[in-house]
Amino acid sequence: MTAPTRRRRWLRGAALATVAATAAACGGDTPDPPAQEQVATESRLAGEELWLNPEGHGPVAVEEARADGRTEDAEALTPIAEQPTATWIATPDNPYEAVEEISLAAEEAGELPVLVAYNVPGRDCGLYSAGGAADVDAYLEWIGSFAAALGDRPAVVVLEPDAVPQAVVGCEGVDPEQRYQVLAQAVDILDRQQGTRTYIDAGNASWVTDVPVLADALRRSGIDRADGFSLNVSNYETTEASTEYGVALSETLEQGAPEGTPPAHFVIDTSRNGAGPPGEASDAEGRWCNPPGRALGEPPTTSPEGERLDALLWIKQPGDSDGTCGGGPPAGQWWPEAAEELVAG
Repeated sequence: MTAPTRRRRWLRGAALATVAATAAACGGDTPDPPAQEQVATESRLAGEELWLNPEGHGPVAVEEARADGRTEDAEALTPIAEQPTATWIATPDNPYEAVEEISLAAEEAGELPVLVAYNVPGRDCGLYSAGGAADVDAYLEWIGSFAAALGDRPAVVVLEPDAVPQAVVGCEGVDPEQRYQVLAQAVDILDRQQGTRTYIDAGNASWVTDVPVLADALRRSGIDRADGFSLNVSNYETTEASTEYGVALSETLEQGAPEGTPPAHFVIDTSRNGAGPPGEASDAEGRWCNPPGRALGEPPTTSPEGERLDALLWIKQPGDSDGTCGGGPPAGQWWPEAAEELVAG
C-alpha cells in the first residue's frame, strides 16, 4: 500500500524546508531548527489566502441593508461581512453543483475555500441540527459527489462537526463503530483529491475530557490519513484553551500513530469566542446554544501563533443561530440581532 496522500504532501514540505535551511546555513546565518521539526509544528496552510464567499449570510445581509437604505445596519454588520467564513454543505441533496461552484469561484480568485461537510447519518443526535443522510450507502454516495466536485483544486474540508465526540459520549440511535467506519471511508474518499486538506471534527476543549479516548475514536475515524482535526466549531471556548487542548490531543495521537506518520495538526473556529464561553453557572445547553453576551473572535488567518496550529477560521458563520433556544430561529438560519450583538461584544 502506498503512503497516504497527507504524508506525501508533508514530505514535499519537509524537502523544501531542508533546502531553505541549508541555504541559510551556507550564508553564515544562525541555522534554523531541523527542517523536519519545523514542518511538523508550523502551519501547513501558511501563506494561503482564504476565500470570502460573497453569498455568505454576512455579505448578503450587508448588501440587502444597503439596498434598503439601512446604512446603520449595514455598518453594524460590516465586521462580519468582511471576513472569510466557511460554507456549510448540509442537505442530503446531491452536493456536486454547490461544491463545484464554490471551488471554481475560489480558484478563479486564487484563494482557498473552506467547506463543511455536514450530512452524516444520525446528525446531531436528533437535536437542533437533526438530519443527515438516510443511511451509510447514501452518505458515501453523497461524500463521493462532494469530493468529485472539488477536482484537484485546493480546498479545506471540515468533516462532520460533532460526529466523533457525540459517538464517544453516546448518541441515541448511533452505533459508534459504524460512525467511525463511515468517517474513515469519507476521509479516504476526500484524500483522493490532491488539493483537499481534510480536518475531522473533534469537538471542543470542554466536551470530551478523556483525551486518550477521543484520540482512539479519531484513529478509528481515519485521522492518520487526514490532515488533522478541527476544534471549537460553533462553540465559544477561548483560542488559548483550544490551542492547549489541540496540542495535547495531537501529542496523544502521535503516540499511537503508525511509524512515519506526521503529527496531526488542527484548526480552531474563532468566529464567536471573543468573550469565551458563558460562566460555569450556565446549564449544559446554555453553554453552547445561543448564549447571550458573546463576541466575535480573532479574524481568520492561515499563519497563527501556536504549535501544530494550521489556522484560525470562522467556521460557524457569525450571526447564524445554534437552534431554537434562547429565542433563536432554527439552527443555521441568519439571526441579525445575534450578529449585531457579536459585533458589539
